Amino acid sequence: MRQIVILLTLFTFCSCSSVKYFIVRHAEKAAPGMGGSTDVPLTAKGEARAQALKKDLLNGKIGYIYSTNTIRTKSTAKPTADVFQLPINIYGPMPDSAFIAKLKKLNMNTLIVGHSNTVDDIVNKLCGQTLLQDLGDNEYDNLFIVTKKRGVFTFTRMKYGYAE
Repeated sequence: MRQIVILLTLFTFCSCSSVKYFIVRHAEKAAPGMGGSTDVPLTAKGEARAQALKKDLLNGKIGYIYSTNTIRTKSTAKPTADVFQLPINIYGPMPDSAFIAKLKKLNMNTLIVGHSNTVDDIVNKLCGQTLLQDLGDNEYDNLFIVTKKRGVFTFTRMKYGYAE
């Protein structure tokens, strides 16, 4: 009987905890390079925004970090990855159902860095409803937080970084 009470207590404790997904677009990027390359680094402003993201997430107890395989997204994630001593896990250019299913199984807070046309897909698919549309070309300061608690996903939109 005692084991059943302990198991029920652990189950209740575990089911009350929440997981947060911090979803951002990469920070400000440089203009396309010579030859029209679109895999460009961050600007100085973008580097400062990546540092601001790290500072804003210091209390976020981040357990996982995901980024697409571009210089600008990985550079946005790197300061946070460094402070939490985490690898940057790479996901494909479009967040497919397998990636979303993987995210939903995570039990630790997670930073996900994407692009203006994919951040909305991640938020919408995690929440199971259309809450966002593609971001504008100059929108770099949105911090979207999806919280999973007891299997229910809720959404919050915040700003981060510096004022323009």
